[in-house]
Amino acid sequence: MGSVGRELKGAFTIWYRDVLRFSRDRSRILASFGQPVLFLFVFGAGLAPAMTGLGAGQLDFKQFIFPGILGMAVLFTSIFSSVSIVWDREFGFLKEVMVAPVSRTAVALGKVAGGSTVAMFQGILMLIFAPILGIKLTLGQVTALVGLMLLLAAVMTSLGILIAARQRTMEGFHMIMNFILLPLFFLSGAFFPLRGVPLWMEWVSKIDPVTYGIDPLRFVALRESLPPAILQDLTLHPIGTNIAVMAAFGVAFLVPAIWLFSKQD
Repeated sequence: MGSVGRELKGAFTIWYRDVLRFSRDRSRILASFGQPVLFLFVFGAGLAPAMTGLGAGQLDFKQFIFPGILGMAVLFTSIFSSVSIVWDREFGFLKEVMVAPVSRTAVALGKVAGGSTVAMFQGILMLIFAPILGIKLTLGQVTALVGLMLLLAAVMTSLGILIAARQRTMEGFHMIMNFILLPLFFLSGAFFPLRGVPLWMEWVSKIDPVTYGIDPLRFVALRESLPPAILQDLTLHPIGTNIAVMAAFGVAFLVPAIWLFSKQD
């Protein structure tokens, strides 16, 4: 087998291991599924009376935050999937992987692929709530949403690996992630429109990669439920701009993540 084939096989093995571990961990699946559902129905119901008038009164608050909940499922799952790097380091498995006859770039890419797949699956599970909320989704919309969730998952998994690459303990990783994760999510426009927010928040949201994931998810998910003029008022950028910016963030996270991963001892 050539070197390219060996690299692909190595990356596939890492991807398969992460996906298999996730599929066998029912408690993790339920926990990852339960948190977004809790936010959707409890948080959504609690804030609905204060958020009337969305979409000129044509949009229920739970419908508005549904794309944000899709992003939440993807974001949290993709970020915390990279904790397996810290876990493997603590228990010595990572050292065995590093001495295998495959490049560390292939290992890092396998980790990104595994985390992205798992996170995308979590997002797909959340789509079952769309008809319950009165959101119409065509096959084309579902396909587009899955593609956007996969891209967002790849970006955030790359960020998670970038941070996990130098973390030695689970406690340190979780502390940093909790410090980063909640601001990324809450400043992304998942729970409130970003038009008309204070100037500082507007600028922070512009450098938040999750903003460019939530915005196209909202556009695609609600485009059959709202008139174009109202939908445009609830979104920030053209979908092509969002995809391009997400891709740029992905490269900005992935390249240093691979470099740091290659420096593992």
